[in-house]
Amino acid sequence: MTTWLEVSLLVNGELAEAVADVLARFAPNGVVTESTGVKYVDEENIGVTVGPISVRAYLEVNDQIEETRQKLEEALFYLGMIQPLPAPVYKQIADRNWMEAWKEHYKPIPIGKRLMIVPAWMDSPEPSRIAIRIDPGMAFGTGTHPTTQLCLELIGNWFEQSKIENRKLALSEVEASKIVIDIGCGSGILSIAALKLGATRALGVDIDIESVRNSRENADKNGIGAELILGQGSVAEVKAGRFAFASAPLVVANILAPVIIRLFEAGLGDLVEAGGAVILSGILSGQAEKVREAAQAKGLVLTGQRQMGDWVALAMSRP
Repeated sequence: MTTWLEVSLLVNGELAEAVADVLARFAPNGVVTESTGVKYVDEENIGVTVGPISVRAYLEVNDQIEETRQKLEEALFYLGMIQPLPAPVYKQIADRNWMEAWKEHYKPIPIGKRLMIVPAWMDSPEPSRIAIRIDPGMAFGTGTHPTTQLCLELIGNWFEQSKIENRKLALSEVEASKIVIDIGCGSGILSIAALKLGATRALGVDIDIESVRNSRENADKNGIGAELILGQGSVAEVKAGRFAFASAPLVVANILAPVIIRLFEAGLGDLVEAGGAVILSGILSGQAEKVREAAQAKGLVLTGQRQMGDWVALAMSRP
């Protein structure tokens, strides 16, 4: 098994590029630069890097490693004559299958009374729960974040309440009452959960085409096919009738609070049928009041709220 020698320096932003250029001469696989802090500059969590920069490279440990290390230190010495540098830090690292190693961080997560988020490569530890199999990719929504967990809990509660109410309806009415629209579907986790909880059809849209693809891959892993309609777009495209339906008894949106507020101005509330509900997540506790006000301005009323740490999810209904 190959062993690697990690060499790293913690430098200011002005030096990071020069140090990276030096390390790159000896590390054919590339150099990693990573900020040690981020300062958020507005309420939409747009940030800038702050603090020192970590610059790292990986040298293969072979017969020439001591010679390579000496040449690298000479190059850093000459750079340090222009501006002082910290001493490089070395650490040996054994090679491993990194594509498999990152999976160790993902474990099954029970949600509410009925759901279990299960990494796609694992078996569910509780077969009595409904398993939602997710392969974390680039899309948002793997089930590990409080915003997703809160949203799933409220979706589960909505379907439990719907069971009680649907006993009074004819079969055709029950079918019509189980349509879900997922705005900003990300990994597809909310749509998949809704379908497994009893929805007959779901529409998931996202402005990022990679999220749409990731949602379809996750749907396939869960045995879900044409009942989940996916497409690129947002509220405007749904309202314009570009998909199978333009409104639903249940609408979900797990995004960021400022985006949710803008979506209400774009017509998010219009997607909620009379007597229906919208579940909103991705909201920091200090932003919840503004989101409630935006929803109430469109005729929606608060019916439920959940909080986990600094994050809040809201359930609103249209009377």
